[in-house]
Amino acid sequence: MLFKNLILYRLPPGFALAAARLEEALERRPLQPCGSFDMQTRGFVACGYEQRTLYTQGQQHLLCLGVDQKLLPASIVNQVAKERAVELEQQQGHPVGRRQMRELKARVGDELRARALTRRRTTFAWLDLADGWLAVNTASASRAEELIETLRDALGTLPVQPFTTQHSPSGCMAAWLTHGDAPGRFMLGEDLDLQAIDGGGATIRYVRHPLETGEIRAHLTSGKTPTRLGLTWNGRISFLLHQNAYVKRVQFLDVYKDDNGKGENPHEQFDIDFALMTGELKQLLAELTGVLGGEQAVAEKEKRAA
Repeated sequence: MLFKNLILYRLPPGFALAAARLEEALERRPLQPCGSFDMQTRGFVACGYEQRTLYTQGQQHLLCLGVDQKLLPASIVNQVAKERAVELEQQQGHPVGRRQMRELKARVGDELRARALTRRRTTFAWLDLADGWLAVNTASASRAEELIETLRDALGTLPVQPFTTQHSPSGCMAAWLTHGDAPGRFMLGEDLDLQAIDGGGATIRYVRHPLETGEIRAHLTSGKTPTRLGLTWNGRISFLLHQNAYVKRVQFLDVYKDDNGKGENPHEQFDIDFALMTGELKQLLAELTGVLGGEQAVAEKEKRAA
């Protein structure tokens, strides 16, 4: 269970939540099958090898949101409704009006919805109560918010805020590229997106390309700003840092270089994977926060939101 993307949220200092209470809340909100008239249902599903809704190691927790969604494209509803409209016109001897067509589409939608196939997708989240992190393993902001909303509904309250830093990631990335080096245990990778700040939307993308070049510095001088940058931390994790502080395309490099990363069976391997992942990511996130100027204070976040 190695996360590939991190959309990050922060819990307030001193926030505490017992594992038993969290698991009980998740079990009260299980994923239910879609009913005849449901297009989608959401709820928590088992994660880990014990088939429980919460997997725990100390103050590190893993949970999983399941979403069942019926596959019913609007084009199919429209097609069937048009076929039915032709038959209805022949029966009644005059064209189908707009109101009649709306009612026909609604009936067709109800009929097809009851027989539609259902697709399930899952989204995992890591809750670090020791350091106050909630990380959602997705590249989609809407899916992250979907999980947060469902978890908040299950718990009754969940005082999390998006992770933001004192310095903007774009500004920091621009400074690192200008100097040709990243701070601390970070190293520049070989992926970069630059976007014009004049609002025109012009974008330059570098893939597997050396970034310590005068060409890139010239782009920065001419008014382009980094929107995502490839980085490697401590030679162990590579990732893309985005302008909104999302961490994407996470790859664990040398985490399994010794026998300590190999389990005797799948259950033991799961335990090892989770321990290694959370241990490495905790260090990465702490150092990333530092090189981005530290975390933005809650009061400042609220002021900006207002």
